[in-house]
Amino acid sequence: MTHPLVGRLAPDFTLTNTQGKPITLTDLRGTPVLLVFAPWATSEDCTKELCEIRDSGELKKARNVHILVVSCESLPALKLWGEIHHYQGDLLSDFWPHGEVARWYGIFNPRRGISVRASFLIAADGVVKWAVVHAPDDPRDIDEYMAAIHEL
Repeated sequence: MTHPLVGRLAPDFTLTNTQGKPITLTDLRGTPVLLVFAPWATSEDCTKELCEIRDSGELKKARNVHILVVSCESLPALKLWGEIHHYQGDLLSDFWPHGEVARWYGIFNPRRGISVRASFLIAADGVVKWAVVHAPDDPRDIDEYMAAIHEL
C-alpha cells in the first residue's frame, strides 16, 4: 500500500540538529532528501540502521541526496548517540512539541510516544516520491533506499 504523502508536497518543518543548527526542509529544495525516522535512537535496530547509513558510501554519493535522521528523542540523547557511533550527518530532534513532525507525516504512535520506523524520499522539487513504513521492531533494508533513489 502506498503512503498517502507519495505524490504530494512533503510537509515542511524546522528541527534542530545535534550541533544546535535549525534545519528547514524547504531550505534543502534543489536537492533530494532522504528523511529517515528512527523510533528509538539507542535501540539495537536503530543503531544498526544509523551505522549502515554512515558506512554506505554508495548511499552518500547517490544523486547528492541529503540524509536527515529524525527521532522523538531529546537533542542530548541524539548528540550522544551520534558521537558514540561517529555519525557526521544531521540527527534531528522531534522531541518538542513531542512527535509533531512524525504526526505530520502520519507515522507517530501516541501510545508509545515514538514514530514508527519510516523513511521518505523527497525529490528536489519537494514532492514525496517514495515512502516505506515498518513497525518499530522491523528494521529497514538499505537496499530499499538505493532502489528508490535510482528511480529519481
